[in-house]
Amino acid sequence: MSAVVVIGAQWGDEGKGKVVDIFTQYADAVVRYAGGANAGHTLVVDGKKMVLHLVPSGALHPEKTCVVGPGTVVDPAALLAETAALRSQGLLGPGRLIVSDRAQVVLPIHKLVDGLREDGAGDGAIGTTRRGIGPAYEDKSGRRGVRMGDLLVADRLAQKLELNWASWAPIIEHLGGEVPDQQAALAELLELGKALTDVIGDTTSYIHQALERGERILLEGAQGTLLDVDHGTYPFVTSSNPTSGGACTGAGVGPTHIDTVVGITKAYTTRVGAGPFPTELHGQEGEDLRQAGSEFGATTGRPRRCGWLDAVALRYAVRVNGCTSLALTKMDVLTGLKRLQICVGYELNGTRIDSVPADDLDALTPIYEELEGWEEDLGSARDIDELPAAARAYLARIEELVHCPVTLVSVGPGRAQTIAVTDPFATQK
Repeated sequence: MSAVVVIGAQWGDEGKGKVVDIFTQYADAVVRYAGGANAGHTLVVDGKKMVLHLVPSGALHPEKTCVVGPGTVVDPAALLAETAALRSQGLLGPGRLIVSDRAQVVLPIHKLVDGLREDGAGDGAIGTTRRGIGPAYEDKSGRRGVRMGDLLVADRLAQKLELNWASWAPIIEHLGGEVPDQQAALAELLELGKALTDVIGDTTSYIHQALERGERILLEGAQGTLLDVDHGTYPFVTSSNPTSGGACTGAGVGPTHIDTVVGITKAYTTRVGAGPFPTELHGQEGEDLRQAGSEFGATTGRPRRCGWLDAVALRYAVRVNGCTSLALTKMDVLTGLKRLQICVGYELNGTRIDSVPADDLDALTPIYEELEGWEEDLGSARDIDELPAAARAYLARIEELVHCPVTLVSVGPGRAQTIAVTDPFATQK
């Protein structure tokens, strides 16, 4: 039995899609365990770009099974469109996709509320993707949520929508919106349920049966550690647990099944939406990094905020997730910068601190260490030894600061532009 978790070690957008796609060659099944269509995982294979929002990033390997676990929230219309697009390319054949009947459904009313709240919050807006993720998780915690299995049972779905509408209608009216027609929503959801009947099933049993057969399970997170609802930069967080602990609850496996946790980090730091960002670069420096790295949201197209690598926050992520190794992406984006900076500590009210506080993150002043940059193009490197000395020194300093080895380095967007690849199932803790 063997399971590997891949998590985002920053604020999301770290390149998990590419890393999961590469690791899928060693796995039998890939399981998405948290989040919803607010996550966009970008893959580039043979020069062709594809963005996945709900289906796991292992979908480009036609012989592998993709699983959407019970910890996710699923927009059935988005899922249907995504699966149709993949199948038009000969992917996700019969039996290759299983969606948990326990996964919560993102309803149109959730997206409406999400947008109304953001519009009405002004400067206090969280910066959500407006995909209805937060309200869907609210219904889940409020024990009135609709689950994917409910789409197959008309009477049960109707009863749950009655509870749902009773809860959200007063809020929508208060926010100045128009309450959608409940019966029209019921009819639409039942049609979506019919279209998805063949993929809805008991994913927990599937995963455990696969483990008992000795198969390898790759657990794919969404978003990142600093967006975790418990461990992130609250309240500017997502509504779920994208950390490694969320893989257990979100997929339905115990921690004893997990052998390896791989944290994904960029060679610098980005963030989408509002919230604290101690190492953010403003002005031309930040814009140059954004353009060099094509830092625009895969789901929304919003420009990402960019800054230097924050080793304090990365070390925090390594600890919270129990990372056994790191995969470092977008190393090539730093090419051409004469000097690089890494945040090695913070100053808060005149005192140095070396950990991420729960509050007052806007008051943090980063303490930087400067390193030499490099001019050489990295795109053709396929071994660590082929990197320039300054790039190798940068990697070594990151490992030293965060107390975790780097076992994969991405030097370009393509699948082949990767060095130091190891089988994550062979490097168990």
